[in-house]
Amino acid sequence: MAMRDIRYFGDPVLKSPSDPVTTFDDTTRALVNDLLDTVQAPGRAGLAAPQIGVGLRAFSYNVDGKLGYVLNPEIVELSEEKHQIMEGCLSLPELGFPTVRAVRATVKGVDLRNEPVVVSGEGVMAQCLQHEVDHLDGFLYIDRITPELRKQALREARDKDWFWSR
Repeated sequence: MAMRDIRYFGDPVLKSPSDPVTTFDDTTRALVNDLLDTVQAPGRAGLAAPQIGVGLRAFSYNVDGKLGYVLNPEIVELSEEKHQIMEGCLSLPELGFPTVRAVRATVKGVDLRNEPVVVSGEGVMAQCLQHEVDHLDGFLYIDRITPELRKQALREARDKDWFWSR
């Protein structure tokens, strides 16, 4: 178990769809423990495996006192009601832009025993579920903002010390 380094925008792992988890062994358990340890740092709500350099469908969350993880998550329900909220990302630190997200979301997946897991939420939890599944599908939140804001985000990211290609 360890706090893992975060991969930043520009790293190809962040734009690649993740592979399903197919083995439920000590290696997978170690990944889940690392995701849980890493998401517990202050100011973090969710963390997807690609953000720590692992291309597998797994994420952890730490929202409103609820700490957990989901393997092989898929969004199975989104409310029709949407709202525009400020969104940020550990892989694009110091940036935040208004993003349209469903107010409520439900994700289904499995746990380390390959048993079904369902996580639902509103507000920040719904945002987290959508954001982390996007990571597993190879998307970042800046892929969901307006073209004008995306240009601004890319311009700002390139000027940051963390930008991957430096």
